[in-house]
Amino acid sequence: MQNEITAFISYLHNVKKTSGNTELSYKRDLCKFTSFMQGRGISAFREITEKDLQEYVKYLGDRKFAAATISRNIASIKALYQYLCREGKVSGNVSECLKAPKIEKKMPEILSMEEVVRLLEQPSGGSEKEIRDKAMLELLYATGIRVTELITLSVRDINLQMGFIICRDSHKERLVPFGEAARSALVHYLEKARSGMIQDEEEETLFVNCSGQPMSRQGFWKLIKYYAKKAGILTDITPHTLRHSFAAHLVENGADLRSVQEMLGHSDISTTQIYANMNHNRIREVYAKAHPRG
Repeated sequence: MQNEITAFISYLHNVKKTSGNTELSYKRDLCKFTSFMQGRGISAFREITEKDLQEYVKYLGDRKFAAATISRNIASIKALYQYLCREGKVSGNVSECLKAPKIEKKMPEILSMEEVVRLLEQPSGGSEKEIRDKAMLELLYATGIRVTELITLSVRDINLQMGFIICRDSHKERLVPFGEAARSALVHYLEKARSGMIQDEEEETLFVNCSGQPMSRQGFWKLIKYYAKKAGILTDITPHTLRHSFAAHLVENGADLRSVQEMLGHSDISTTQIYANMNHNRIREVYAKAHPRG
């Protein structure tokens, strides 16, 4: 079974051009799935029945996995079986019996504009690290890019003169504009800090850690937690909180959804629609509190 999973992950990488994080997620889900089946004495995918699959989903539910996690596991299994059917490894697609649980869409946590300002003001010192941190936070809020996109930016992805960055993934690239505050922080970082932090003159990664290596997701996660606490922000924020805040503030100030969708890199505008819903809810709350007959 492990051989089939390895071949499937290779197919995703070479043919589907999926990201490394997506491949790791599939591999983790499917290894957990096969471990469960092997515990039931099943050693080949062709031996698995619809009942076995339903028992596995029940097993996940009994262990209190979130609906989103169960849904993702089911999607991984379905994708694997589609591959196995295409390759002739199984005679039929027994995964068609699986139905994903209904996921309640929760409104994302966002910061107020005042909280964002407080957060961005925290790295205010003249050390190379604080100059770098200021540039990272300003650019993240200015563009709404994902943390993985932020830490994998190269110097050549930044166009300071025109005020935009190029974000690349395995399928496409997109241009995202940024404003004067982010540009100023980036110029300060490039002129005053980066050259002192890198150890290899050939290093192309824009943001590096104190050892001169590319910044990690975990490193940036700790960074944003530190500055949030310093700013007195009580919300348990993550790097994605700034992405949500970027989008919500744009929509609140009149940006059209199509433009926000393009900047965020959403393939489906229904994903972007949640920010419009948040704005409508906020307007209703303001009305209810302010109108004499609300």
